[in-house]
Amino acid sequence: MPAHEAESDTTTTSAPPEHTAPTEPSDPTDPLARERGHLAASRAALRAMREDVQSLDIRDVTANWVNAAVLQAQMDDRVKALADLAHTPLFFGRLTYLHPVGAESAEGAEGEQFYIGRRHVHDAQGDPMVIDWRAPVSQPFYQASRKNPLDIALRRRFGYTGGDLTAYEDEDLTDPAGPAGAERTSKLLQAEIERPRVGPMRDIVATIQPEQDEIVRSGLGGTVCVQGGPGTGKTAVGLHRVAYLLYAHRERLARTGTLVIGPNRSFLHYIEQVLPALGELEVKQATVDDLVTAHIEVRGTDPAEAAVVKGDARMAEVLRRAIRSHVSMPTEPVVVVRGSRRWRVPAYEVEEMVRELLARDMRYGAAHEALPQRIAHAVLVRMEEAGEAPDDRVQNAVARTPAVKAAVKAVWPAVDPAKLVLRLLAEPEFLAAHADGVLTEDEQRTILWRKPARGVKSAKWSAADAVLIDEATDLVARTHSLGHVVIDEAQDLSPMQYRAVGRRCSTGSATVLGDLAQGTTPWSTESWAEALRHLGKSDAVVEELTAGFRVPREVIAYASRLLPAISPGLAAVESVRESPGSLTVRAVAEPAGLDAAVVAACRESLTREGSVGLIAADARIPALADALTAAGLPYLSPGQETTADSRLTLVAASLAKGLEYDYVVLDEPSAVVDGEPDERTGLRRLYVALTRAVSGLTVLHAGPLPERLG
Repeated sequence: MPAHEAESDTTTTSAPPEHTAPTEPSDPTDPLARERGHLAASRAALRAMREDVQSLDIRDVTANWVNAAVLQAQMDDRVKALADLAHTPLFFGRLTYLHPVGAESAEGAEGEQFYIGRRHVHDAQGDPMVIDWRAPVSQPFYQASRKNPLDIALRRRFGYTGGDLTAYEDEDLTDPAGPAGAERTSKLLQAEIERPRVGPMRDIVATIQPEQDEIVRSGLGGTVCVQGGPGTGKTAVGLHRVAYLLYAHRERLARTGTLVIGPNRSFLHYIEQVLPALGELEVKQATVDDLVTAHIEVRGTDPAEAAVVKGDARMAEVLRRAIRSHVSMPTEPVVVVRGSRRWRVPAYEVEEMVRELLARDMRYGAAHEALPQRIAHAVLVRMEEAGEAPDDRVQNAVARTPAVKAAVKAVWPAVDPAKLVLRLLAEPEFLAAHADGVLTEDEQRTILWRKPARGVKSAKWSAADAVLIDEATDLVARTHSLGHVVIDEAQDLSPMQYRAVGRRCSTGSATVLGDLAQGTTPWSTESWAEALRHLGKSDAVVEELTAGFRVPREVIAYASRLLPAISPGLAAVESVRESPGSLTVRAVAEPAGLDAAVVAACRESLTREGSVGLIAADARIPALADALTAAGLPYLSPGQETTADSRLTLVAASLAKGLEYDYVVLDEPSAVVDGEPDERTGLRRLYVALTRAVSGLTVLHAGPLPERLG
């Protein structure tokens, strides 16, 4: 087989020039043939592992049908996790150690050579054939270098075409005199990064970089915030971190749960196949709206000014005051009748109980449940002083008596969170009483409803209202906390949304992903320190990714012209990908010809391999949809999966965040800017749109370009 020098230290070996390989290796002594043989044997071993699970008979090991159903569901999940995906390489690398590796580090294996893949595969004797990329013995695949070889003699990367192993590339790490950073010049690594995007987002397990791997493998105990510009892989890092944590802390997270939060359903659909491809099937996905709308229906929208005030962290204090306002001091004693005896608890003693509960700052609902027990205990003390011997059952009975229930209802009544928020937004006097000194009068007028709703069900709640109800609900009863939560595109959350997410990981940890320069909501955060404070994770570690692996250097440089205006002081992404000719900016002579020029640019992009995204201002989408239809060009909407036959997606600029396409046609940049309420938000929206391309960007404009791009 021919060998070609990729770099002075890296050798790439492939199939013959036509890049086709026979189904069966013709020369078993050839290294590439041996690797193909190991791939075939590994796939057979994985199939045997799957068949072993499928053949298990659980009829004699379960006590009842409930246990049988649970065990069967676990077995079904195990079978899914052991699926052999035809076009997904079973292993992508191989490590040759200089010295024997401890058995505990190598998942029970002995020897110096390990194949690294997406999941563990063992043979019939239990010896590993493929090592899970998350295992400690696999870490040098991502971290080893000449300066720090980590006991690695040789790192081998494999190249695949349609699931077939067609090439390998070796890196000798034993020569300390080799050029530093040569690992980044790997041809196979570059080819995998630049592979055309068709279908949902794929994992990056074969291309994780050292700085990304450090974040992926950081511990479960702490929260990590990742600031990363376009193409730095922050979303993939967050998802792979979930997969790693599930591997390293499976039992704990199986009890406490994990959750991935994305900005919208289109984004979640785009990333939903990453974790299953890594063998993790149990991670839930949701938007913030999903989390806070369990009990109400969002049917309304807020003006930007109202949404900003409702999303302000000061609203938490307004809600706390409003809930506490329902507590009043008793004016009458509590008299409990049991048999022929009457037991009296004076009003001042009940007041002491109420004030103590207020001072403890308990959840309102917990205090509501504790107060009748406190009153009942006072009655029991009097019973004991009178010579009786009551027990806990008597105390519970006293707590349920009409007299105690009436007293609690009078001084600490139950509160419905939705009705509370309804009153704040509908009754100026009620809002003023609890927002005094917190919100200005103008801010209060901004959030008051012009036409108050009659009730909770008829109210046209907005997304910001739902977050307020969620906050009020937590003030009444504690929100269940998960073990780990990932929040992507976190720069767009309001302070109150951060609080809502923080409640879901109050006793766990979080991975916060975002880019301050891509904040496109009126309430987007200006600093991660502020955001993490609202999240309740002020001690989080903030990591910054500045190396870009997705967007070509020419494209990211063009988009970075906007950074001084949209996020002063933020470092520009330094793309490692040189792709001359990846950027085209065309002026269209007449506005009437813009639609035709856009259609022509889409046709041109579709002649190349990969996905194509047509991104435009939201207001331009109907006209462009008509133009594409008239031209006979079928197109998809965001969230619909691209295929080999349907590769063009029409994307509103407001939905482009987090998505990526091999080629992007951007329609009228000024219209994208003008579609937002202010220039900074518009330029940030444009920055997002400019950075969705993986291989090429075509910008078409009939009007003047925004000054910052000129």
